[in-house]
Amino acid sequence: MAVTFSPYISFPMNAAEMLGYYQSVFGGEVSIMEYTPEVIEAMGFPVPEGAVAHGELSGGDVTISGGDAVMGEAPDLRNHTYSFMLQPSLERATQLIERLVDDGGEQPMPFDRAPWGAYYGQVIDKYGVLWHFNVS
Repeated sequence: MAVTFSPYISFPMNAAEMLGYYQSVFGGEVSIMEYTPEVIEAMGFPVPEGAVAHGELSGGDVTISGGDAVMGEAPDLRNHTYSFMLQPSLERATQLIERLVDDGGEQPMPFDRAPWGAYYGQVIDKYGVLWHFNVS
């Protein structure tokens, strides 16, 4: 049986928003579980109303899991603690890059032929997450 991999992001208190955005880009379905009053009581510290305990985007181009960082300072996604490599078709890579940039992202490395023979480029999306695109 093959092992599957899903990155888990500690979102800066906007998990539902970010997962919804990624759904609009990559397709798939989003499931969101908020903290229940019982869980909040058992946690022993305040949890903001509507905080996401666990969310997942699956069934499209990517699978991403995560939840809101409720136990303290949220990570700064712009420090590229998380960066993700996608290996789609050339056509799909071009579509995704254009969409991410059009939505307010930036492209620090243009998508072009790389020294190793593949097409490669980078996009930092509007939330600060770094996406690598590699097409062999």
